[in-house]
Amino acid sequence: MKIISSLLALFIVPTLFGQKENPNTLLPRGLSDAESGYMESYFSNYQFGQRGIETPPGGNLRCAAEWEEVQTVVITWTGQFNSIQSQIVDAAQEECRVLITCTDSNSVKNALNNFGVPDQNLDFLEVPYNSIWIRDYAGNTMYRNDVDSLFLVDWIYNRPRPNDDIMPEEHAAWHNIPIYTTTLAPADMVNTGGNFMSDGLGTAFASELIMEENEAGNPYFVTVKSEQDIDNIMSDYMGLDRYIKMTVLPYDDIHHIDMHMKLLDEETLLVSEYPTGVADGPQIEANLQYVLSNFNSSFGTPYKLIRIASPPSTSGLYPDNGGYYRTYANQVFINKTVLVPTYREEYDTTALRILQESMPGYNIVGIDVDNGGQNLISLSGAIHCITHTIGVDDPMLIVHQALDDTYETVIPYQISADIKHRSGITSAVCFYSTTQGGPYNAVPMSYSGSGDTWITNIPAQSAGTTVYYYIEGTANSGKIQVRPIVAPNGYWKFEVLQFTDIIELESNGIELMDIFPNPASAITCIPLSTLYDMKGSIELIDITGKVLETIYEGLIPSGESKYFFYASKFSAGTYFIKVKADGFQLQQKVMIR
Repeated sequence: MKIISSLLALFIVPTLFGQKENPNTLLPRGLSDAESGYMESYFSNYQFGQRGIETPPGGNLRCAAEWEEVQTVVITWTGQFNSIQSQIVDAAQEECRVLITCTDSNSVKNALNNFGVPDQNLDFLEVPYNSIWIRDYAGNTMYRNDVDSLFLVDWIYNRPRPNDDIMPEEHAAWHNIPIYTTTLAPADMVNTGGNFMSDGLGTAFASELIMEENEAGNPYFVTVKSEQDIDNIMSDYMGLDRYIKMTVLPYDDIHHIDMHMKLLDEETLLVSEYPTGVADGPQIEANLQYVLSNFNSSFGTPYKLIRIASPPSTSGLYPDNGGYYRTYANQVFINKTVLVPTYREEYDTTALRILQESMPGYNIVGIDVDNGGQNLISLSGAIHCITHTIGVDDPMLIVHQALDDTYETVIPYQISADIKHRSGITSAVCFYSTTQGGPYNAVPMSYSGSGDTWITNIPAQSAGTTVYYYIEGTANSGKIQVRPIVAPNGYWKFEVLQFTDIIELESNGIELMDIFPNPASAITCIPLSTLYDMKGSIELIDITGKVLETIYEGLIPSGESKYFFYASKFSAGTYFIKVKADGFQLQQKVMIR
């Protein structure tokens, strides 16, 4: 098998295009003017020889999620964003190895030293490169049998940058792991890492750019592929069961999903938000409603949403009026640390607070990408775009759906988790506390006798209690892992709610009037009154807090409005209608007979 080397790429580029890329050239995340000129020539001559293993990996495949344990952060040091990259290295080297591609490791060490970054956990790869945008061209962490046989999968990079395109092979060689590539027809697929987001359980998200880049008339000279063809390739190479694609955004020229969306865990989507009717706000909302209406999380439940406002330019302009595309979603997990792009304090403070509340225990590190001569965001990218990670070669997978708030004060709360390691699991423990920060009580988990599932119970608690908990697994090899990965400083939590007829947790601007008929047995009316238009949802829940039906989700108009559900579909008993709108919640009891 012939694998093209970086040295060969250096000779091919001048031969084809009569020039050699200047390593000091500042290349944007999109195409430069010069690249547009030789794009066709480059891709019409793309077949430089085999790259990696060009047949599907075979077996039971799993594409890792970004919040899983990683052994290496990879970056390309171009010398143009030393302050930003020094902050990335400084935070990352406390979590794992940092592998830096560069032309001269000594100059990088000097730059890091000037910014006070210690020379620890650092390695250097002195090979040619083209650009800083490593998220788009680096390989993706994969495992066979969920937790075994680490390898990488790489696609054809959608830029005429040969040194970047073969960089994943350098990473794979450095780690001594295999790499599989989608470079051989009919699986010759173009894709970029910024337009890919995996939940670690067989579902991934992308914009429809993935279809546009592989359809008839594509500029990459790859074979024409239908959406089903693309889904099949992602299944064969990356083990995906679902590949959810959304309409590209009109004002995001790069069309990469990491510029406005982020998976924080298996069922939580962080999304950018704009003022009503501004920039990509309407299309983002339409995309979200499409996802929420057609797909559940891998747990079979609706996705949870966290919204963070995207800041405008200093002049107040958004992308639809010439402002840069600023986003907080372009962040990266590095084990217990999350690196987040920042812009201006008046917006950053709120964004970082929301993130810390959403991801308790994580070290949230903000890195300015908009000021101080380091205006990375003006090139259509931020922190996620210039980093990539390689997972550990000995992972323990712990998958658990966090418990929701409940009214239950008598029956214990069952904890169930799938825990898997290639050596097998010898024991598991659930730790819980009713005080934030502990101390924690240990409750041993028992193997369920089926699959990889371990179960236990947290004792029932009185109303008004908040329960904090996490899970720890121990492998036969001796490896110990926790989930969340930041435990015990981080945790899952749920509240034991007060059992009352009507609960108004917060109701500013919205009123849930009396549901009728109540008791109910057929069509039942839920009347609302709001002072202004607001986004919200109406759910039917049981006494444990489990959502039985989402009655409505979307815009609740100002004034009085009525919504309906069919009570005859449900068994006789006590239920609650929960209304959530613009951060406010109301509940009312409804009896079904």
